Amino acid sequence: MTNVARLPGALDHRWNWQLHGACRSADSGLFFHPVGERGEAHDSRENAAKAVCAGCPVRRECLRYALEAHERYGVWGGLGEHERLRLGRQARKVLR
Repeated sequence: MTNVARLPGALDHRWNWQLHGACRSADSGLFFHPVGERGEAHDSRENAAKAVCAGCPVRRECLRYALEAHERYGVWGGLGEHERLRLGRQARKVLR
């Protein structure tokens, strides 16, 4: 029989935060822009997504995930694509 004592165990603790996301009850289309969306339509949709994130109990975990995974699209942890990109650049400058 295989000895599993040395295995790292389940990684559920790394993903369980997703079960508590405020976005779970929202339309996922709110967080990801459709092809060709620009201007006021984009800003309005993104602001609505960020409003959902504002009251989310796992906002930090979500943002941490998005930054670590280099999520390129959508609103994660209350930040849009360009905001996360800018934050990532700032962090890399600080870490140099």
